Amino acid sequence: MLLLAVAFIVAFVLLLYMVSPLISPKPLKLPGAHVVVTGGSSGIGKCIAIECYKQGAFITLIARDENKLLQTKKEIEKYSVNDKQVVLCISVDVSKDYEQVDNVLKQAQEKLGPVDMLVNCAGTSVTGKFEDIEVNSFERLMAVNYLGSVYPSRAVIATMKERRMGRIVFVSSQAGQLGLFGYTAYSPTKFALRGLAEALQMEVKPYNIYVTVAYPPDTDTPGFAEESKTKPIETKLISETSSVCQAEQVARVIVKDAIQGNFNSSVGSDGYMLSILTSGMSPVTSITEGLQQVVCMGIFRIVGLFYLGSFDSIVRRCMMQREKSESADKNE
Repeated sequence: MLLLAVAFIVAFVLLLYMVSPLISPKPLKLPGAHVVVTGGSSGIGKCIAIECYKQGAFITLIARDENKLLQTKKEIEKYSVNDKQVVLCISVDVSKDYEQVDNVLKQAQEKLGPVDMLVNCAGTSVTGKFEDIEVNSFERLMAVNYLGSVYPSRAVIATMKERRMGRIVFVSSQAGQLGLFGYTAYSPTKFALRGLAEALQMEVKPYNIYVTVAYPPDTDTPGFAEESKTKPIETKLISETSSVCQAEQVARVIVKDAIQGNFNSSVGSDGYMLSILTSGMSPVTSITEGLQQVVCMGIFRIVGLFYLGSFDSIVRRCMMQREKSESADKNE
């Protein structure tokens, strides 16, 4: 009887592997495709642009700093695979004026053709205790990290629907999967992208448009280096529980998942576990992916509870040390 049950399970899993490709989207072909990358002048955005360019795509880079854009353009052009490829640079703040964003993307499409893939990578971060963060920082981060993804997506979605094809990528963060000490201004903006992506995917899937949400871990970028200067000690200690990834590695994973039309994109074992734990009602692009979530959810929840206990211990220990130090200063 036991052997029969095992045989049934094995047969069921094999059937899922056979059937799952039938419900997966066809991969997007990057050679000759027009890829728009916001926040593309540095960090993960720049590496995504390079990765797409290496595969034969035409690139539109969007960022605020024109000088950095031109420097990045020269760097990307070194990786051309044919003489026809073009790197177009546009200096604009994608979080301030939708009409301006819409206009520059229309100009880009007039020059390089309809957008096949949009990568929303523009973002910024502020760390600190909730009561220490300036109120206007909450507003600024929501504008840059959330509206800075809404505006470009809104500008290209109609054309993608008309063509019955496209990819839209939202670069969130592991801090958009779980709230961490010091990220009360940053995490909500990245959580918001998940809600936007789920709702948008349901709207556009019938048009053969697929949305990807990327959750990169701490990544070695200029933005991460700047953020690290102001991190509270609790945040630094919690961050030490995971390693820092290279931007090139993260970019390769994001591009691969976007091409395949995967909704979730994660890096490393911690990223995989978090994606399973936070899958909720997110869409899947294969039956196999759904089966993995069902099977692994329980055990990963147990592991996750140990992580949370460890984080709470770090925060409590830091609080006690701070109070002890303050008490000693008063006694002096």
